[in-house]
Amino acid sequence: MSPMAAAMLSSHPNLMPNGTAAAATAGSARLLLLLRRHGHPQAVRSIHRLDPSDPFPGTLGTRRVDWKASCAFLSSKAAAGPDSSSDKPLSPSGDPPAADPEPDDDGKGGNHRLSAAINGVRTAAAAGALDLVPISNLPRPLTIADLSPAPMHGSRLRVAYQGVPGAYSEAAAGKAYPNCEAIPCDQFEVAFQAVELWIADRAVLPVENSLGGSIHRNYDLLLRHRLHIVGEVQMPVHHCLLALPGVRKEYLTRVMSHPQALAQCELTLTRLGLNVTREAFDDTAGAAEHVANNGLRDTAAIASARAAELYGLQVLADGIQDDSSNVTRFVMLAREPIIPRTDRPFKTSIVFAHDREGTSVLFKVLSAFAFRDISLTKIESRPHRHRPIRLVDDANVGTAKHFEYMFYVDFEASMADTRAQNALAEIQEFTSFLRVLGSYPMDMTPWGAPSSSASSSTNPPPPPPSSSAPPSS
Repeated sequence: MSPMAAAMLSSHPNLMPNGTAAAATAGSARLLLLLRRHGHPQAVRSIHRLDPSDPFPGTLGTRRVDWKASCAFLSSKAAAGPDSSSDKPLSPSGDPPAADPEPDDDGKGGNHRLSAAINGVRTAAAAGALDLVPISNLPRPLTIADLSPAPMHGSRLRVAYQGVPGAYSEAAAGKAYPNCEAIPCDQFEVAFQAVELWIADRAVLPVENSLGGSIHRNYDLLLRHRLHIVGEVQMPVHHCLLALPGVRKEYLTRVMSHPQALAQCELTLTRLGLNVTREAFDDTAGAAEHVANNGLRDTAAIASARAAELYGLQVLADGIQDDSSNVTRFVMLAREPIIPRTDRPFKTSIVFAHDREGTSVLFKVLSAFAFRDISLTKIESRPHRHRPIRLVDDANVGTAKHFEYMFYVDFEASMADTRAQNALAEIQEFTSFLRVLGSYPMDMTPWGAPSSSASSSTNPPPPPPSSSAPPSS
């Protein structure tokens, strides 16, 4: 019961049940009418939840004829129109205005109108004339769309990323979900938690770079959380050397950026003749923000051109990455997995472990894929010989276990493909731990595509469906 309903009951003793069916029906009907006048239409809907077969007469859930009387009374009040005296505002005490020529209450706890309605309805019900109560005037029930409108793919989703505005992860979020609301997070762990706690709808996080390799921190977090990979996006990395306006390169004594960005520009910094110290920072755009906010005229940052625009820095050198084909792969994470399909290229990511010695288990895993002609795009091992790792199972229960190695595998097949299903069924027989991290559409954007492709859709148009069924083993 809402606070408004409780207040009405406390201030109107006539609305409380007095042990008789007629008084209880009158109190129930009047309470519903008062709630309706005070902006509580949902209370009107509750009349349909009264149990006509209630074995305890004298309560609010009385006999079927009294329930129909309440419905008929409310329906007649609603049909009376805005000029009806029943629609006049209540006095501060909750009673009808004194000027009402035909008051509902006779001062003795009775109600002439309700009694007449009940008597009439009982007569009609006895004759079998009353079967259905018109509910056209009742408010429309809420739907799931009214409660929580679920945005479609890329439509104002809240997307968490690690870093500050201007980071490459923000650009990847914009490419994966155009027009999304990007939510910066200071750590990768925070981005995972933002999705789990419903603060964000998706998370876009880097997992590997074509030069620097895998970002192992995020692979470990995938095991510690129950988020699912629902897509991937590849972003070309275009590094710039940024400094405060008016600063010249020969004045620099320090360069700061993310460790991978520093490693990706090492040769170019040497060719530029810069005798500077390298200092690691949490992310590239964060380094640019730090230089701008602290007025460091002897320090440069390696970040994107967008970071220079956001923080008022000048570009001393453009495209300073050692390899022009520098690409970072990001994955999109969600609370629920997507439904795998076979009408477009799909990729599946798994992780498994085994407790047995030797390489026979790994050989059997690779054979399960090779036998079914499934291409592997990534295989990597992570040692966990001397420290346990917390694994979360399908019941969201964490368990600390010791494994010699964890193996991460990406292969080009959808979980809707019978070949992939049979391969995982075979792998599960000789592994002690197996988990599917996600089955999702592949990003088919060419690596040489410009970064302006952030405004384009992540997934390409699906190819025409094949007439042949996927082979099975």
